[in-house]
Parts: sequence; structure tokens; C-alpha cells
Amino acid sequence: QVQLVESGGGLVQPGGSLRLSCAASGFIFSRYAMRWSRQAPGKERELVAFITIAGVTTDYADSVKGRFTISRDNAKSTVYLQMNSLQPEDTAVYYCNTRTNGVDYWGKGTLVTVSS
Repeated sequence: QVQLVESGGGLVQPGGSLRLSCAASGFIFSRYAMRWSRQAPGKERELVAFITIAGVTTDYADSVKGRFTISRDNAKSTVYLQMNSLQPEDTAVYYCNTRTNGVDYWGKGTLVTVSS
């Protein structure tokens, strides 16, 4: 079955960086686009970043453009989110997501806390 496992979250000071990873299994990773979303306390889940199957095209929410970079390693079935210049408003649980055969799959998320 499809499994997505996020890692790399933690506590970081404002201005700091983190790199999230999402290890995928149970499907042919290289054939599907991948996404990172986040959900802050009391807020709806929002799409943060998107990457196509070969990584040629990426897109970002306006709130993270220029600070976050999504990438993928199809040989490792892993998608990454490099987050720089983190701010308190980036505090959230971060999820990776894919859609295969019309079904959305989500990991359990990894918590990122930006605080001094």
C-alpha cells in the first residue's frame, strides 16, 4: 500500500533552516507529482510546494516563494523541502502528499516549530 513518511521537523530559531524529507513506498514514485502542505494550529491545511514527476516544474505558495525549495530523488523515492529564513508563521505540521489513481495519500506529518 502507499506509504509516505515525513521526517526532519523540529524546533528552530527565526531565520534558521530545516530540510524535510518524505520517503515514499507502495507506488512507482517516479510517475507521480508530489506536494508538501502544512497545517498551522487553528488553520486549514494549505499547499506549500509542488513538483512534477521529473522535477522540471515546481510551484510554491506566495508565502514561501524565495525561501522554500522542493526537490525529489526518484532513485530514492524521496521528496524534500528545504526551508530557509524560517519565521514563526511557518510553524505547522508539514505533510507530503501524492495522488495516485484519483486517490489522495498523506503522510502523518512532521512538526516544525519556529521560535526563539
